[in-house]
Amino acid sequence: MCLGVPGKVVSVEGSLATVDFFGVCREVRLDVVDEPVAPGDYIMNHVGFAIRRIPPGEVDQTLALYEELLKAGEEDDLMAADVRSEIEAAEGRKRG
Repeated sequence: MCLGVPGKVVSVEGSLATVDFFGVCREVRLDVVDEPVAPGDYIMNHVGFAIRRIPPGEVDQTLALYEELLKAGEEDDLMAADVRSEIEAAEGRKRG
């Protein structure tokens, strides 16, 4: 199963955006996102691509859901594990 991860757009340069995912910044492609994004917008990322801009009215609810998922997820919870692996992978790229 693959799950998208929400993040806040920090900057945009052409078809690349720097996005903050729960304190970890990484570059994300904007080639397939459903509408234009700008710094301050939130996107849903899937395997390095922004696949959708999160409407402003849905941002707080989306982030709260993911925070709860990360906080309450058991070790064998596949959704929580998928989100954690996305964040850990971004942290690894940041260090490397």
